[in-house]
Amino acid sequence: LHFSASVVRGSTMRVPSSETWTMPSIYFEDFAVGRVFELGSVTVTEESIIEFATQFDPQSFHVDPEAAVDSSFGGLIASGWQTGSLWMRLYADALLIDADSRGSQGIEEVRWRAPVRPDDTLTGTTTVVYAQPSSKDPTRGTVFIESAMTNQDGVVVMTMKSRGMFGRRAA
Repeated sequence: LHFSASVVRGSTMRVPSSETWTMPSIYFEDFAVGRVFELGSVTVTEESIIEFATQFDPQSFHVDPEAAVDSSFGGLIASGWQTGSLWMRLYADALLIDADSRGSQGIEEVRWRAPVRPDDTLTGTTTVVYAQPSSKDPTRGTVFIESAMTNQDGVVVMTMKSRGMFGRRAA
């Protein structure tokens, strides 16, 4: 996988550790309805498609370039689960690593809209559709989002509706 400079800090992806952890800068109050978060881009390689699918989704059109030619897709494509995992990595690097994230209550909907092929560059976005303070815990709230992955030609390849819990700023 090749991550864009906007996603990669230095020469490695950002991974929190006890040495690099800092106070969050993004809280529940920062998720205004309509706000769009640009998550960055990632280029998908044939090698990464085959490696992911071999481990998690070993269907012929994901793992065998020759067999994939005779499939309904006409060539090798990435697993939808890989596309979702790539979105998650972009989301974590661009937003969650700097947020007071308290986990997620799940995904309501995920759709794989178009095939992802080798050398596609995918760009992720997330839009806030609703934000609700918790009625049980005044230190957090739930943010409802709609997200997408779009390829280099502007084709939406994945959409998702989900929610996450975020800490609130101290009064």
